[in-house]
Amino acid sequence: MKKLHSSTVQTYIDEHPIHQLFSFDIMPFLEIHQFKQGEFIFQELSKPDFLYYVIDGRAKVYMTQENGKVALINFIGEGAFIGELELLQNSFFSKGVQTTTELTCFAIPVHAIHESVRADAHFLRLLCAYLSHKASMHSSRFAQGLSFPLENRLAEFILLSSNEGVYNEKHTEVCEFLGVTYRHLLFVLAQFVDDGLLTKDGRKYIIHDESELSKMATTTQRLDFTLLDLLEVEH
Repeated sequence: MKKLHSSTVQTYIDEHPIHQLFSFDIMPFLEIHQFKQGEFIFQELSKPDFLYYVIDGRAKVYMTQENGKVALINFIGEGAFIGELELLQNSFFSKGVQTTTELTCFAIPVHAIHESVRADAHFLRLLCAYLSHKASMHSSRFAQGLSFPLENRLAEFILLSSNEGVYNEKHTEVCEFLGVTYRHLLFVLAQFVDDGLLTKDGRKYIIHDESELSKMATTTQRLDFTLLDLLEVEH
């Protein structure tokens, strides 16, 4: 992780006015952190030192199950908080968060804002809206798994998880996330290769027709939710 110079905070605030989420002055505590692709933001069972808000980039949330298998839970991107529940509950982060691209985020030291946040009705109202959306998002994703063919859901997954035109996720994790068999996943990936959407390069896939993948993915319900959406709850 790299901490950017404090002079960059205002530059990011101009486009992402996170200070408007709080009733108290958050500006003295704001930092900008950058993570490399593949770097861990939180390890499982770690104690968060920061509340993060994603400015740009993507990360995946995973959990190690009792049988030792790693389950992919979700992808997070711009507008997402990381560590908000742990901040309120003063608890450990039960899941792991690892970047899939380079990721830039606001970082707010937990020790500096813990008591103020818990007493901030404005922020808590927005947080309730955010958590409600997350619950709705998970329900929608489950419904999509029952309603849409794997071709559409895999197209969306590839676009979400790829980095600079390269898709390189573990098949076993993808199968669990999408609720499909290993054989079915390989069949559809091979179909994408035959159709010229992807090219297989060892264990990786190179995206050749992002436009067509996007068309396939837009048949599923979009689940994006950003800072501006949260602020609109108050108006």
